[in-house]
Amino acid sequence: MNELGIAFITLAAVFAVLAFSLFALALRRYQLRRAIGTFDASMRQQSDSWRMGVCRYTDKHLEWLKLFSLSPRPRRRFVRSSLVLQGWRTPTESERTKIQPGAIIAMLTYRDEELLLAMNYEAYTGLSSWLEAGPVIGIGTWR
Repeated sequence: MNELGIAFITLAAVFAVLAFSLFALALRRYQLRRAIGTFDASMRQQSDSWRMGVCRYTDKHLEWLKLFSLSPRPRRRFVRSSLVLQGWRTPTESERTKIQPGAIIAMLTYRDEELLLAMNYEAYTGLSSWLEAGPVIGIGTWR
């Protein structure tokens, strides 16, 4: 095999890996969008920067998955009973360029840490309902 053949095979292999990765990302995004209990939400903790992702409700946790990742595991997991909703606000001018258009910022505390989630208002109402519908502390088995 000559040098041109080796270069062609190498380029074809790189292209195939790239195409497969893009397909896998698109498939993961499609599955997350179709799943019940998921919504788009950018997240910021403490002095961290905004990161795009998808939140998913479970019975005991709010899970945050990174948007551009092939991992099926959540990057962050918040215990439902430790989340406290403080309210919402509109984004500042500097935040508007870093989050999705039309989003509001939900202000939460998680174990005495500030947590900000940027989401649309419909997702915020779902989040607040999910948090309010949780069992009362001392009653139930999961707290």
